[in-house]
Amino acid sequence: MANSKWPQVKEKLMLIEKWARDGLTEEQIAKNLRISKSTMNEYKQRYPEFLNALKKGKEFAITELENALFKRALGYDYEEIKTSIRMVDGKETKFTEKTRKHMPPDVAACSILLKNKDKGNWSDNPMKIEIERELLELRKKIEEEKLF
Repeated sequence: MANSKWPQVKEKLMLIEKWARDGLTEEQIAKNLRISKSTMNEYKQRYPEFLNALKKGKEFAITELENALFKRALGYDYEEIKTSIRMVDGKETKFTEKTRKHMPPDVAACSILLKNKDKGNWSDNPMKIEIERELLELRKKIEEEKLF
């Protein structure tokens, strides 16, 4: 039987969280840890601290993405800095130009946020939620009847 790599992996829980936060896939994290995907799945089931490190990193990344999407949906102001070098009196002179710009609200970002954060009011198919609810109730009734 092969020796477990868990002790070495356990030492890297903070690094695992960072990798997940940086957007690495589970396959990439497994490769970085020099373990197989199946070993990684086993560690997720066996060691809650391993699963928590992955979840915590992913949650942070998702929050950052949601914040960026929200900012894009509302629009924002930013400062653009351009640096150029020009010849002035025979000498190279560095010029910095700052310009205030505005990124207008993005309709697509608004749509994505509303469809995901307020599904009841902003769904492409408002009846789908009701149909799925009814389907779930029917499945529960069928399962209950099978028990008797």
